Amino acid sequence: MSFKPNLAANACHPLPGHGILEVSGPDAAAFLQAQAMNDVAALAPGRWHWNGLLTPKGRVIALFALVHAAPSRFLMVLPDFPAEELASRMKRFVFRSKVVLQPLPWVAAAGPSPAFAAADAVLDGGDGGLALDMGGEDGPRCLWLLPSGHPSLAAPDAAVASAWHAADLAHGLPRLPEGQREAWTPQMLSLERLAAFSLKKGCYPGQEIVARTHYLGQAKRGLVRLAGESLQPGLAVDAAGQAVGTVVCATGDGREALAVLGADAPGDLAAGGQPCRRLPLREGLRRPA
Repeated sequence: MSFKPNLAANACHPLPGHGILEVSGPDAAAFLQAQAMNDVAALAPGRWHWNGLLTPKGRVIALFALVHAAPSRFLMVLPDFPAEELASRMKRFVFRSKVVLQPLPWVAAAGPSPAFAAADAVLDGGDGGLALDMGGEDGPRCLWLLPSGHPSLAAPDAAVASAWHAADLAHGLPRLPEGQREAWTPQMLSLERLAAFSLKKGCYPGQEIVARTHYLGQAKRGLVRLAGESLQPGLAVDAAGQAVGTVVCATGDGREALAVLGADAPGDLAAGGQPCRRLPLREGLRRPA
């Protein structure tokens, strides 16, 4: 998975709110397989997929990209959860496993897109940097994972960060602020669109709820993309004066959002007293499970 990135100086703009947690050691794969909702055992070195951690009641604590960087070494790329906080939380379940949880002083940044052999391929620049294909229906995007101080890192750019966040939402990737953690099941967030959880792997926290919801057909709510004004997380979505859902996350300007709505919610919607309308979810962020 090596390549020559030829990254120019100041080519990559840091994305705020992203952390990187390294999980390494002889038992790293088994530890993650027992804790995470997707099939880590099926993730080959040099590949990545969407994954997450659930409460025992099947509610999403954190959603992340899981990179199998090398045998016995994984990187959890966390867009909305501090790596230090998640490491502390996960250490409670290490017990006697030979695994090390270490937040890395790395930066997740938006930068130039090289050619990827596959959508889930991890490209290694040979200088400590890794690249993930985050492209979708709207065109190519590349997420660079770079050590702090890397010469390709530029100053933060608010416009770049805003566009990245908006693209995540447009493609149905929920960005979970602290107030929306442990509030939704994977099906409520339509995470099957991202192949972010497994119904076939062994037990993990919340697995029983996820499986029951799937096999009994009880997923009565799902993710909807909305356009409106002053949209913000936690805002109730109404139809004909009745609450039909909740905004999960929104763009910085409040004009677009992802909300969890009932499957039978009518078309005329409002949030915060302002009318809003449905937008189609973009495709292309799904990665092999």
